[in-house]
Amino acid sequence: MRAPGFWWHAPPSALARLLQPLGMLYGAVTLKRMRRPGIEAGLPVICVGNFVAGGAGKTPTTLALASRLARMGETPFALTRGYGGRLPGPLRVDAARHGAVDVGDEPLLLAAQLPTIVARERPAGATLAREAGASVVLMDDGLQNPALHKDLRLAVVDGAAGVGNGLCLPAGPLRAPLAGQLGQVDALVVIGEGAAGEHVAAQALTVGKRVLRAKLVPPVDIQAELAGLSVLAASGIGRPEKFAATLRAAGARLAGERAYGDHHAYSDADVAALIGDAKAKACRIAVTEKDMVKLAPLWPAAERSLLLCVPVTLAFEDDAALDALLRHTVVKARSAAAGASHAQ
Repeated sequence: MRAPGFWWHAPPSALARLLQPLGMLYGAVTLKRMRRPGIEAGLPVICVGNFVAGGAGKTPTTLALASRLARMGETPFALTRGYGGRLPGPLRVDAARHGAVDVGDEPLLLAAQLPTIVARERPAGATLAREAGASVVLMDDGLQNPALHKDLRLAVVDGAAGVGNGLCLPAGPLRAPLAGQLGQVDALVVIGEGAAGEHVAAQALTVGKRVLRAKLVPPVDIQAELAGLSVLAASGIGRPEKFAATLRAAGARLAGERAYGDHHAYSDADVAALIGDAKAKACRIAVTEKDMVKLAPLWPAAERSLLLCVPVTLAFEDDAALDALLRHTVVKARSAAAGASHAQ
């Protein structure tokens, strides 16, 4: 899926205004659904979602939180719907047995760093995680899904994009009205700089929500390799311009960009076209980790040197504030669960 360009134009275009009544209906239904109580999982559940359709940085945020929780002595499991995969779950992702066609691309990326459960039915996925030894569940997406009770609700916001034109699907990118969604989250994670993101952050602060700021950075060795390197930026993510910006920030020279739709299913023809383009431009092909899990099985071994995977990690401005929030969430959730058990 590729987001329509008019979603990101402010003020809203004539087409957006024409679709606005549909967006108002869609947003009202979604917000009502968000407010339903969820099933208790029996262990702390931290949800990493976003206000809009498309990519905002949920998966890097989930991975960053998993790393912090592990350092605190926790055993975090990721829980995801497995968008783009054919298997409904609940199941534990095994890279040796599952491919992107089975579980989706993001679960494979998550599973490379922490135990990951795919489940269309989130409560069943949380149960499987608990039985497999999880002490905390990290939901990658699902902010608008009410099935599972969430002990901490984080909304990830792209600093450059914010919430676009501020309208709801299909008139704009919002899944429900921003004011209503702010009431259903505990904190924001604003990734990268930009007036659009700061506007959302200001609204969140006005209603007493915490704002955590962060940025995506490639590893030092990859940054060194990218400095001065001519690359073709190829990505199938929600906002491909973010990847291009990351490459430029690392000092790469962009010889071209190939932006595919989010969760794009690559084909042999795509691979051949990328290789041909790179050779014609005498450059390498830079891809995201999310794209690499799908491209690697298709890529000819003889052309492997052309391909450069550019992973990113999320660096928070205030590590102490984030760690305190995570600890408080875990302690509070366990205390509530113990109290409920004692009352029974």
